[in-house]
Amino acid sequence: MADGDFEELDERFRSCVRRSEQVRTLYRGCRWAEGPVYVPAGRYLLWSDIPNNRVMRWDETDHSVSVFLQPANFANGQTLDRQGRAVRCEHGSRSVTRTEHDGSVTTLASHYRGKRLNSPNDVVVKSDGSIWFTDPTYGIDTDFEGFAATPEIGACHVYRVDARTGECEVVADDFVRPNGLAFAPDERRLYIVDSGVTHVRNGPRHIRVFDVSADRELSGGAVFASCQSGMFDGIRLDQSGRVWAGAADGVHCYDPDGTLLGKIKTGEPVANVEFGGPQRNHLFICATTSLYAIRLPVNGARKI
Repeated sequence: MADGDFEELDERFRSCVRRSEQVRTLYRGCRWAEGPVYVPAGRYLLWSDIPNNRVMRWDETDHSVSVFLQPANFANGQTLDRQGRAVRCEHGSRSVTRTEHDGSVTTLASHYRGKRLNSPNDVVVKSDGSIWFTDPTYGIDTDFEGFAATPEIGACHVYRVDARTGECEVVADDFVRPNGLAFAPDERRLYIVDSGVTHVRNGPRHIRVFDVSADRELSGGAVFASCQSGMFDGIRLDQSGRVWAGAADGVHCYDPDGTLLGKIKTGEPVANVEFGGPQRNHLFICATTSLYAIRLPVNGARKI
């Protein structure tokens, strides 16, 4: 059953959306909208417009849009740590950084075993303060989203930065192009997108799910869902463990059992999503040139 902004593929999707709600356009004018993060303390959303080398800001109180940061080192994925500081993946500097409360910037990761990272893409913070991020080559493939360069590491991994020691280590090394990632609400599982189809014929366009041990080691890694419309990019989970994933035709909603429940249609390929608002029930959608939002009858999982 399909109508308007929604496509229902499983009756369980009816509890995830309200037919009376519509996808609202908050802004148009990006070249590639990505990396949304909601900042509760200020009631605003930040998102990246990577090719334009800027971070944008949408104010929840008056719905105004402004340029928050430019140049922005071709920032991509963003999140907040336990102290409310912005943690960003930067294609331009090929690093993961943290903006301190005084405005200064701390580099959290830029090299692995003496070699420069490719171009950190997306990032999450675990409740223990560790930083987990993906490192494909999209920011160094061309000058469109960063600066063209030759990879030094020679592979695309998923990394963790230890909160206490600052050590950067590989936690998953069998990806073609690791992309979006998100923890389950209880942090016992980690979902990671592989969008390797961009570089390998018939390559991966799926989400894998890993078990996270008490000592933060990953195991498993089975395919959770495969994308039938383009490829997956950024993902978020709601408090019931459903996975909301950006794809070519909109946002795909998956039950924790891996069933595709339905889609929110946007008319543009979706790069990333974010739950925000005072009750975490607004889904913000970064879709190519635009920022959209829709209010849902579900709440996003707490990140930390």
